[in-house]
Amino acid sequence: MSTPPGWYPDPDAPGAERWWDGTTWTEHRRTPAPETAPGGFGPAQGGFGPAQGDYPTAAMAPRTDTNGSRSKVIALTVAGVVLVAAIAAGALLLGEDDEDPEPDPGPTATASASPTPTPSPSPSESQESEDPDPSRATDQLNGISVPVLDGWEKPDDYASDVSVLVTTPHTYDCPGDAGFCHHGTVSSRTATGSSETSAKALATKDISDAAEKAYGTDALDREPFDGITSHKQVKSERVTVAGREGYLVRWKVKTGAGPGGYVQSVAFPSSTGSQSMVLVRIVVDAGKDAPPVGDIDKFVEGIRGLGEESGDGGVGSSVDPGE
Repeated sequence: MSTPPGWYPDPDAPGAERWWDGTTWTEHRRTPAPETAPGGFGPAQGGFGPAQGDYPTAAMAPRTDTNGSRSKVIALTVAGVVLVAAIAAGALLLGEDDEDPEPDPGPTATASASPTPTPSPSPSESQESEDPDPSRATDQLNGISVPVLDGWEKPDDYASDVSVLVTTPHTYDCPGDAGFCHHGTVSSRTATGSSETSAKALATKDISDAAEKAYGTDALDREPFDGITSHKQVKSERVTVAGREGYLVRWKVKTGAGPGGYVQSVAFPSSTGSQSMVLVRIVVDAGKDAPPVGDIDKFVEGIRGLGEESGDGGVGSSVDPGE
């Protein structure tokens, strides 16, 4: 049975409550109402009843008037009547105690009115069930999206230190060290660790690291392609990316095992936040089962800022063209 909608303790914020709509957690939060005293008579306090100063105490001087003696007589009479009534009630209770009373079962425990809600779906499950645009992959951090071309897909899970946006759908046994490889990947990252704002300088510097990550030594210190034996720069040019001026550098890489491939690094300013520089890496194998090399240009042309209908992408002047 699913947990009914309601306010429950927020699993992400101790001391707060969050609205459960019967299926998942919403973004509505609130501070719980203060605990009340037994019986529901307002907030619990350190003692019961009003503060001592609200009523007369024995230290207060008695009120005097012309009928003081008469008042004392009335008070003594009332006290006597109360005493007699108390004695009579006590005798009645003692008589009832002589009989065999039925055992008092005591208060009955009730189940908690706040069952623990079922956990909300994981991000991957949400993406699979409610993908707002299957034709594009989004990098929310850097404010960009790339097209999902034919023969490519959004990855369910991919171990990497960058945001992998799309990959080829199938893996194969890496030709070098044991492991599984993809015929192509597109990833993005923020250019950190440098105050450099030149797109050309960033792309030129990043391409060697991009090639090493793709065809050199991986995160587990393995060489899936037996390392890089040589490379050739086949493109280095200005490019317009999502309406902003960028720069790309492309290498053709040869490896110790396998056919090698193409690696491209594209640098351009983000359209979000402080417009920090963004690096997009595109890797395509050179083998027969790999996607066409032309997909690299299609990805660059299809990069868009979030909310933009057109990427306005295009290649500028080629510094070193040729493949």
